[in-house]
Order: sequence, then C-alpha cells, then structure tokens
Amino acid sequence: MAETMGSLIDKICIAELKIYHIQEQIDRTDLSQDLRQLSRNRLIVMKRQRNDLVGELNDLGAAWTGGAWSPKVYRQFKMYNDPRFQTKPRA
Repeated sequence: MAETMGSLIDKICIAELKIYHIQEQIDRTDLSQDLRQLSRNRLIVMKRQRNDLVGELNDLGAAWTGGAWSPKVYRQFKMYNDPRFQTKPRA
C-alpha cells in the first residue's frame, strides 16, 4: 500500500468536509433543481470515494494488527536549529 494511516485519515477528513458542504448546498431552498441534482450526483461520488478510503484504512489496520504490515518510521533530520551546523562568522 502506498498510503500511510495518517494520509488516509487526512483524506477521509477532507472527504467528510466536502460531503458536509455539498449536503448544505442540497438543503438550500433557493438552489435551482439542476444544481440540486448536480450536487446529489456529486454527493454519491464523494461518499463512494470516502468509503473507499475508509476501506483502505480498515485493511491497513487489519494488516497491522495481523502482523502482515508494519509502518515505517521516517526520521526528520533538520539542520537549521542545530547549532553544530551554524556557520562561523569570518574574521
């Protein structure tokens, strides 16, 4: 799997926000019927995409708890706050 648990959770949160806001549009009383239908069609796609992401997250979690997968830890090596990498002023 190319995704990490964190990236999947992030994408799920974004999808939920989009679903919430498209539902707001559907619920508007001043929205034309053609835009309401367009929004309903988009909502169907958005929910399918969100459900796919949730399925991926569940599969990844099951693989982890089953011992078939373990997350990689990527260390951050930052030099900009490490005084050992500061350049010395020239005399």
